[in-house]
Amino acid sequence: MIVFHEATRMFFLHGKNYSCALRIHPAGYLCNFHFGGRIGEDDLAYLDHSARELSFSPIPPDVGNYFSLDVSANEYAGFGQGDFRSPSVLIVRENGERASRFVYTSHKIYGGAPDLDGLPSARGGQTLAISLKDVLSGAEIVLNYTVYEDSDVLVRNAEIRNGGKTPVTLLRADSFCLDLAAGEYDVLRLHGRHNMERTPERTPLGHGSIRIGSSRGASSHQMNPFLALLERGAGEDSGVCLGFELLYSGSWTLEAEVSQTGSVRVCGGINDLNFSWELGAGRSFITPQVAICYSARGLGEMSRSFADFFREHVLPEKFVYSPRPVLVNNWEATYFDFDREKLCALADEAAALGIDTLVLDDGWFGKRNNDRTSLGDWTVNETKLDGGLDPVIGHCKRLGMKFGIWFEPEMISKESELYRAHPDWAIGRADVPRCESRHQYVLDMTREEVTDYVFGCMSEILSRHEISYVKWDMNRHISEFYSSRLPAERQGEFAHRYILGVYGLIGRLQAAFPNVFFEGCSGGGGRFDGGMLCYFPQFWTSDDTDAYERARIQWGTSYGYPLSAMSCHVSVCPNHQTGRITPFFSRGAIASLGATGYELDPGRLSGEEKRQIKEQIANYREIEALILRGDLYRIADPFAGELFCVAVVSKDKARAYVVGMRVHAVPGDFDRRVRLKGLAPEKRYAVEELSLTLRGDTLMNAGLLLPRLPDFGCWVWHLKETS
Repeated sequence: MIVFHEATRMFFLHGKNYSCALRIHPAGYLCNFHFGGRIGEDDLAYLDHSARELSFSPIPPDVGNYFSLDVSANEYAGFGQGDFRSPSVLIVRENGERASRFVYTSHKIYGGAPDLDGLPSARGGQTLAISLKDVLSGAEIVLNYTVYEDSDVLVRNAEIRNGGKTPVTLLRADSFCLDLAAGEYDVLRLHGRHNMERTPERTPLGHGSIRIGSSRGASSHQMNPFLALLERGAGEDSGVCLGFELLYSGSWTLEAEVSQTGSVRVCGGINDLNFSWELGAGRSFITPQVAICYSARGLGEMSRSFADFFREHVLPEKFVYSPRPVLVNNWEATYFDFDREKLCALADEAAALGIDTLVLDDGWFGKRNNDRTSLGDWTVNETKLDGGLDPVIGHCKRLGMKFGIWFEPEMISKESELYRAHPDWAIGRADVPRCESRHQYVLDMTREEVTDYVFGCMSEILSRHEISYVKWDMNRHISEFYSSRLPAERQGEFAHRYILGVYGLIGRLQAAFPNVFFEGCSGGGGRFDGGMLCYFPQFWTSDDTDAYERARIQWGTSYGYPLSAMSCHVSVCPNHQTGRITPFFSRGAIASLGATGYELDPGRLSGEEKRQIKEQIANYREIEALILRGDLYRIADPFAGELFCVAVVSKDKARAYVVGMRVHAVPGDFDRRVRLKGLAPEKRYAVEELSLTLRGDTLMNAGLLLPRLPDFGCWVWHLKETS
């Protein structure tokens, strides 16, 4: 709910359990007076501390005595007028002047979300659009706030418009700025690398700035576009936590800054490193959205709020709650060494076990027998696949299976027909040697002829063949940041134009093929972010399929994203990434905490392993509704000890699914208890595997004994309400 009080010039935005209160200062500045737990709509002017004199804090002209932007809670911070903290926007005018000072001009309240003109966006809700004008230039800014009454997530972004008669250049354009009252906070970020994505790290927030981000042209494996501020002492189940997630997949930043007075500024959006944008007279620039979550009950409640928000307002509506394909991907089974006979044999074995989709990964096109060639040549290699794709697809269909296929649409190999025809389509200058990664270059997705070409190639394949599933991969980041089609003074626009081109291509393909299920991938989880989840209902969580590593990766991912968005597969041992050997049961248990699939050749498995696959698939189908719709409760942190444990509980508290892993077996450790979470205290639950019936409060407070397990052994418990 959004309310404006004309008398006090205050806006109140009320979500499920939070309120945001903004006030138009008498001088016209828009200031934040509260972001936190629900409050009434009292006049909060008494909280205004801007009239206090503070040495070395300049006072803007014509605003009255002792008002300084340097100590006020600004909703969108200008530059060069006395606020020495990080600015939200940096606009360079024709004469080189960069100072700006924004004041309120108008607002409107309307149903639904703003149109972001090619950027991914959350849907639904009610939106407050506040217009500000720079008193020093013709620049105008619209701040959008989208509120959901059933959610603790507030969505924000900004639109910057050049209201003058001459072009200006943007050097920074943040999505949001939030100034919080002084407090003691920790910062939680999700860092990592390829095969080790989204590792949680918690550190104190001291004076000065903590700035995280990516300058890789993608959200990256190395740092996820997520940041949480935790009041000192807040934990999994208690304390105030504020989460920030960008709905953006390109280069980005998030920053938390403690000021001289102890107040905290959080801001971020597009990375301003190597960023510039020419904004002609009357033209606008729209920034990505950020989802801001408030929780007064710890990280667990924050995560569940984010999960509900993504499912209800971000993930593609057509697929968000639909049953997911249980697939086998041929990559770790065959790598590049396959033909029609091998694929059909793989399908035979998979179908017999209950797997419903075969996904053909890299190597089916051009002359692609290794990773040095043919990216961009999206025509079927009929030398490798006698008769093309249709014989394999037909074989799958006769088995009752569906067929999926892998693309890496944004890439080009130097050894390819496409590169020979269009070397200038690769990012970078033709006269400067380009960096290679995985022996490939990146296509210039800022160019319409490039995206048209890729769209045409993919459309040809998807139109001619009965394909139900597409895996969209991206296996390197951008290094050159140069387009031969952009003039010299506009090369700073490249990174953002690139990701806009990618979004546009995905959107065109999904509109043309609405029944195809698209899964995202970027060398695993290198672009697992809120922007991509607007297009892909699930994302390949990591190339690391080791059960223990995946338990940690999926734990970290769950801080900001729903289980249903995680694609999780069972693979063989020794694991291809770590060499570790884990029980087959454990691999299935960890993979069940997301969209389940297989990354192996079933024909090489033992009879016992095949039997377990049948059980794993039956188990997944039984608990799939919990994975798609349920609430996650983190119980034992694998980063803090030798146990991993989570529970997924239905919204009505009638069912729960518990998965745990013991990292290392310990002799004599027979008195360890696992205390569950999220159950209804008064309900009685049958614990299927233990033949026990207990009250919810007993299960949560007294707990259950930890099973005796080998190294990396897993257990699962199915709980159902009973009388």
